Amino acid sequence: MLAAGRVPATHGQDGARVKSVRSKLLIVEDDPGLQRQLTWCFDAYEVLIAEDRSSALAALRRHEPAVVLQDLGLPPDPNGVEEGLATLQEILRLAPQTKVIVVTGQQDRDNAVRAVGLGASDFYQKPVDTELLRLTVDRAFYVHGLEAQNRLLSRAHGPEPIRGIIATSEAMTRLCRTVEKVAPTMATTLLLGESGTGKELIARALHALSPRSDRAFVAINCAAIPETLLEAELFGHERGAFTGAVRQTPGKFELASGGTLFLDEIGDMSMQLQAKLLRFLQERVVERIGGRESIPVDVRVVCATNKDIGQLIERNAFRDDLFYRISEVTLRIPPLRSRPGDAAVLAQVIMERRAREHGRTLKGFTPEALQAIQAYAWPGNIRELENRISAAVIMAEGRHIGVAELGFAVDSGASSWLNLREVRGRAENEAVRQALAISRGNLSKAAELLGVTRPTLYDLIAKLGIEVADAEGAGSARAARSIQP
Repeated sequence: MLAAGRVPATHGQDGARVKSVRSKLLIVEDDPGLQRQLTWCFDAYEVLIAEDRSSALAALRRHEPAVVLQDLGLPPDPNGVEEGLATLQEILRLAPQTKVIVVTGQQDRDNAVRAVGLGASDFYQKPVDTELLRLTVDRAFYVHGLEAQNRLLSRAHGPEPIRGIIATSEAMTRLCRTVEKVAPTMATTLLLGESGTGKELIARALHALSPRSDRAFVAINCAAIPETLLEAELFGHERGAFTGAVRQTPGKFELASGGTLFLDEIGDMSMQLQAKLLRFLQERVVERIGGRESIPVDVRVVCATNKDIGQLIERNAFRDDLFYRISEVTLRIPPLRSRPGDAAVLAQVIMERRAREHGRTLKGFTPEALQAIQAYAWPGNIRELENRISAAVIMAEGRHIGVAELGFAVDSGASSWLNLREVRGRAENEAVRQALAISRGNLSKAAELLGVTRPTLYDLIAKLGIEVADAEGAGSARAARSIQP
């Protein structure tokens, strides 16, 4: 069995024994005698010593220890705890995954609980029992290792229900499940979504999960090619069909035969070309420009647009019969602002990818930056997110990307989107208010809607500070008005 804090020694190619690497433990303590005692106690680890906040933060940035053992009484306030608590918060802000064990004075349980509430993973009260303290530190290293392994596994398997698509929100997960159902079919599919939401990624996923995955995937942007050239691009042309046609050229339909053709921004296609596309979808044959031969083509067509097809049809800018042909299955891709949690996960994946490309060593985002990423509306969707993160990777001066590098601010008074207690509280508040409004203040009906007992509902109303009368009779309308959100 390995000693705590050590990894096994290995051998190099020349047979020489490689020195074992010890885990790093940062001890923040201003008492020299206790520093020596703890250094001796934790000889299984690489012990780093700091005596105040500034030296602790410097050691944290330089060595990135997995565990910090910190006294709450630090100079210039060794008899108080405010400096120690401030140091704890700064450590967790810079390195959120670090496990911090706070050491408090005898019978100082209140401040120990306060420190745990601020994010400390554990606490220990003086006087020091080295055996018990060693067990506490060993456990912190063990938990840190498990969490690191879990993050690696989650990154490898969690956020990508379909290869290349990051999805943690319910909306995107549901879309991915639909893609898996539609992909094996030949259904002509229409993808609707704002610019930058990843319509081509979904189209590629439809192809990759289909029986055609070993054949060609051909994409063409109908808005990027002049109308006079788009027909030739799609249907091909014979030699001499027009000026500059020096050789026979197959079109995208033929090139994609056996595979998938992705027509992006189909809402920009001219009415004349729409008619030719409709004819192809009905007969599955193409005629090259300048040619007379009908060429059968076996291709699956996936279309996409960021425009409102209904409005285009009303303005006679899009054929309704073509719409019905291309929308055998319609998939609506939600904008990033409607995908709770996805922005932060996407940002992390993009940051890691860009950091490798630019040769940067970055750990991630500060809590404030993650909060800003989640709070921002992302009008440009994933494309805008990629651009901001790419720039931030280049501009970042430290190991973590902050709000300044992202180029926008976040409300400093806003609560953390990852604070489970606050998220749960907001959800409870909204649910109780809605149930009371729907039941018009009838507490029995509201409790039934919420799936709780009436006494539990009383407790929730009291905890959330909702003013409501017991409205089982004449006061029901008044009570309902009083709890409207």
